[in-house]
Amino acid sequence: MNPKPLRRNLQLCSALVLVACSGSAAAQDFGCTASARLMRFACSSDLRDSFYTQTAQCQDSANFDEACVEDARAELDEGEEECSDVFEARLDLCDALDDATHEPPFGPAFASNFVDPTEIGSTVTPNPWFPLVPGNRWTYDAGDELIVVEVRNQTKLIQGINCLVVTDIVSEDGQLVEDTDDWFAQDVDGNVWYCGEIAENYELFEGDDPETAEFVDIEGSWKSGRDRAKAGMLLPFEPLPGTIIRQEVRYGDAEDVIEIESVTATESAPGGACSETCLRTRDFTPLDPEVEENKFYAPGIGLIVEIDSETGERVELVEFAGVGS
Repeated sequence: MNPKPLRRNLQLCSALVLVACSGSAAAQDFGCTASARLMRFACSSDLRDSFYTQTAQCQDSANFDEACVEDARAELDEGEEECSDVFEARLDLCDALDDATHEPPFGPAFASNFVDPTEIGSTVTPNPWFPLVPGNRWTYDAGDELIVVEVRNQTKLIQGINCLVVTDIVSEDGQLVEDTDDWFAQDVDGNVWYCGEIAENYELFEGDDPETAEFVDIEGSWKSGRDRAKAGMLLPFEPLPGTIIRQEVRYGDAEDVIEIESVTATESAPGGACSETCLRTRDFTPLDPEVEENKFYAPGIGLIVEIDSETGERVELVEFAGVGS
């Protein structure tokens, strides 16, 4: 299916007939492109909801605040541009996937295809690019932030599949920024699957005494099977260059994608290195089209370097403690 006529058709749908257009798309089209187009309608609808809410707040005043309404209108216009950019990025991804739907072999019917995660590292061979062995811990230097990732000796049952709990703690100047439980499973072929996450985000606010990180939201959190979210493959056991993989799908919140670029890359960090044996991926998401990263994985260790493709900023492994260290 060629998405370009759909892009042109979208422009024919005015704000007053979004629902009618989206209903027509649902009736006639299936697949990645149809979902992308419907999400474009949803984006505009959400923006208008926010715009009317903001203008209602502007009206709740003894004196009409024209600047308040203008700010709301500017946010609406800026948001529409972002909606269009995300839509184009989704269509590009659909092109790359040949408009395939995302129907991963994950859930109760596939439970027998997954290993007992507590046996990984003993009777089950770990994925070399992400050894999910309880007790394994990675510490990363991300400039102003310190990131500690640890495989816990805990499991979570998600759609009939036992997933390991992996904590991901981000701190800045000793203060908590993000506290995440990621949930991963490994299948019998050694592929690691992303089952979901609960991400607690924290911020510091000037003037607080004592200055303490304040919980603000769980933005980006998702769980396979809840609100129609779907798991995805995080990393294959035997990566094939050129392969594009959806790691997660919860439209609007979690849409990470990787492309396998090489299995003979070279990179180094204080906590690990590889010479012509690294897995290199290109990581991106349609939700933020301007952001793209390259990640490098050393066999037996896991992620050692992450590089922002635009700025060149690096996240580097400074210590790996566990199997293979």
